[in-house]
Amino acid sequence: MVLLGVLCIALPAAAVLRGGTFDPPRDAPDFVLRGSNGAALRMSDHRGKVVALGFGYTSCPDVCPTTLADLAKARRKLGAPADFQVIYVTVDPERDHAAVLRKYLGAFDASFLGATGNEDELAAVRKAYGITTSRVASALTYYVHHSSYVYLVDRDGKLRVMMPFGTSADDMAHDVKMLLAR
Repeated sequence: MVLLGVLCIALPAAAVLRGGTFDPPRDAPDFVLRGSNGAALRMSDHRGKVVALGFGYTSCPDVCPTTLADLAKARRKLGAPADFQVIYVTVDPERDHAAVLRKYLGAFDASFLGATGNEDELAAVRKAYGITTSRVASALTYYVHHSSYVYLVDRDGKLRVMMPFGTSADDMAHDVKMLLAR
């Protein structure tokens, strides 16, 4: 009888999302940008899939490639499901044109989609998702400091999870798997 009680307590805990959850879930802001695949990329076109939505840029020296590598690892852990889509929105439209994004993201996973646009379009998307940026000059180039969250959007287009930089691929895969099962 005690074992049954322990199992009943342990099972719900295993079914908890590991990232920061939106409670209650809210609609993911829709947007239309240019996709790295050459087509218009609308967030709403991905209803029916679980979407990992991140923000970054191809010249990022550390945070962005680490996050994308973890997303690719999580996707592989899940068996590369067709109903899981990674969308990466640039914070550096000056350098990140569609072809640049396609090549960069393809090095992590060919299914990843990039999104770009003009500064006003991207600023509106960043504002809708609470992403801040600042451009910092260095001797030879510039960097774009930015919020480094990955949002998980469920099949119904609802924001469900916010994962900060450093979330493990195992935790990412866990939360995506839970959302895919719903």
